[in-house]
Amino acid sequence: MLIKTLPVGMLETNCYVVTDEETHKCAIIDPGADSNTILDYIESNKLNTVAVFLTHGHYDHHMALDAVEESTGAPVYVHEGEVNRNGQNGRHKLEDTEKLRFYSEGDVINVGSLEFKVMETPGHSTGSVTLMCQDALFTGDTLFRGDCGRTDLEGGSDEIMMKSLKRLFELDGDYEVYPGHAQSSTLSYERSFNRYMKYAVNNMINEMKNDN
Repeated sequence: MLIKTLPVGMLETNCYVVTDEETHKCAIIDPGADSNTILDYIESNKLNTVAVFLTHGHYDHHMALDAVEESTGAPVYVHEGEVNRNGQNGRHKLEDTEKLRFYSEGDVINVGSLEFKVMETPGHSTGSVTLMCQDALFTGDTLFRGDCGRTDLEGGSDEIMMKSLKRLFELDGDYEVYPGHAQSSTLSYERSFNRYMKYAVNNMINEMKNDN
């Protein structure tokens, strides 16, 4: 598995191109802007894009989506909770179109020999997901290095974010963490040093003790 990180747009959203090196099939995760940068990488490496994955629907993660979809013809996957069906909040949510395919907890999408498994990790938004592939976690704006996503936008929730961080904390083993912004990390590092993740775990333990 080859992972290429392309920071795109004014907010430097991390767009990831994840390639099965045997088949040259790839997935594009969060084409946030700068479609030429993304498509030039695809073309220069002779890759076959078979899926576009969105970790959530905020505009800085899909501004290049139309150009990428038109050029590659690949299906676009997103959680249904990220779709705008009422004509509001169009700046932050995708419009409901026939181009979208919905994925949810436990779904597995194949890209060549690679398997991407969907974990629902809301808190930053209603339909935020984390994508698991081999030893990699693509966490969108749920988990950052030493931080977590903001919860003050529509669909955000401090309480739900804590539950999502606890879920990630409790995964077996270690993973490389590829967030929606800034540098990558590892799950073991976040377990040890991420104050939000540590608070999420300790707070849940305290709540369980109080309930007993």
